[in-house]
Amino acid sequence: MKSFTTLVVTLLAALTYVAAHGFVSQVKIDGKSYKGNVPSDPKIDSPIRMIKQQDPVKGATNPAVNCGPDATKAALVASANPGSNLEFYWNAADLSHWPHNVGPIMTYMAECTGATCDKFDSTNAKWFKINELGKKGSSSTWYQQDLFDGKSVSVSLPDDLKAGNYLIRNEIIALHLADSKGGAEFYPSCTQLRVGGSGNALPSADELVSLPGAYSDNDAGIFDKTTVYNNAKYPFPGPAVAKLVAVDSSNNTNNPLPPPSTPTASPSASHTPSPTGKFRPVPIATGEPAKSCKKTKGKRSSSLVAEAELVAEDKHGKVIAPVVGKRHFSRVMARIAPHAASI
Repeated sequence: MKSFTTLVVTLLAALTYVAAHGFVSQVKIDGKSYKGNVPSDPKIDSPIRMIKQQDPVKGATNPAVNCGPDATKAALVASANPGSNLEFYWNAADLSHWPHNVGPIMTYMAECTGATCDKFDSTNAKWFKINELGKKGSSSTWYQQDLFDGKSVSVSLPDDLKAGNYLIRNEIIALHLADSKGGAEFYPSCTQLRVGGSGNALPSADELVSLPGAYSDNDAGIFDKTTVYNNAKYPFPGPAVAKLVAVDSSNNTNNPLPPPSTPTASPSASHTPSPTGKFRPVPIATGEPAKSCKKTKGKRSSSLVAEAELVAEDKHGKVIAPVVGKRHFSRVMARIAPHAASI
């Protein structure tokens, strides 16, 4: 039944495409975790402004460049201090790894003037840049590769930042299609902060920008034909990093995601040795690696499509506690497709 096989393959391709975009699923501030809501699925109170859809913002002058597609004010305002470390966890829509690996990651802040940030209209924001990450040294590998590998990206607040209410905006610009004008994909995310401390530093007026307004589709770092896949220096779009930000290599620290779950020993197995903290994925079924949007380089582990379980091992390498990992519909479809081909 070729028609059924074609339908299955088409569905699989569509689901893979949908999963190939994403959002900020979690922010950690000095180690304290704040979960975000899946787009258009408000379930928890969060300081991360929820977006309507996980698809990229297209066009540098699109109003959604501000905080994301139809981003809504969040219920919480998270506490931070000058010098606080923030970790941003970007995931695909199905909570698998971030699907892209080329393009910059930039971080902006804006003071929530006249209100706390849970009541502030971000379209009125004046933004200043506090961090920008492009390529690692003189290589052709982007820091965005760390997100593709399942890690977070870390940013430190300026050490002398004046106390107040701020939005912090972490943004990925995916450049895998940027060899055509309008091909760049913008992924902005805004989190609401209340910064304490006794700092006095603020950006100068000429360091403030509006979003949209700071970018053009003709910018060299947005319509980019030459620097994406080689070790050429990348021209960051937007303003320079504000002068109030001290040069600090810790802003380039990228921390790994924590294990998805922790095994619990059975009460009746008192003789079972304690886990060493070592986990390894064990495939349950194999499938083709998930494919991101065309032109994205790098290989995804086949376990992103195949079902797998995590197992804990003792110090001798003996499996002591299997933990079945989360199964996504796209993985199930990956198992159905080979069978459908024989119908």
